[in-house]
Amino acid sequence: MQVPLYQAKAEFFRMLGHPVRIRVLELLQSGPMPVRDLLNEIEIEASNLSQQLAVLRRSGIVVSIRDGATVSYALAGGDVAELLRAARRILTELLAGQSELLAELREADVPPPAAAGTVQAVRRARSASARGASA
Repeated sequence: MQVPLYQAKAEFFRMLGHPVRIRVLELLQSGPMPVRDLLNEIEIEASNLSQQLAVLRRSGIVVSIRDGATVSYALAGGDVAELLRAARRILTELLAGQSELLAELREADVPPPAAAGTVQAVRRARSASARGASA
């Protein structure tokens, strides 16, 4: 039985759902990189990087290249780099919208000067009536 396209897409995006995998893909956009250089850039344990590279390799999104004792990785195709650029554009738009919303919320959250004085007047009145009731 064939997997529906929406399910295949969901599995694809789940495969991308790890920060180390995304960082590896970002680094590989500039071309193949030896594992030692990936380790220097990402600063994680070699075993952790190896696990994440294996996930990417099994999915077919990266390929490994052996040159003697050196193993390098490269993107399997240019579409991955385009996907990362699209994600950056989407995030930029989302964050810009959120910062605008945050600014609006901050402006709306500041009580006008008259309201602040009114709240203080109400508190003083309550405090004075409480003292009068106890006397």
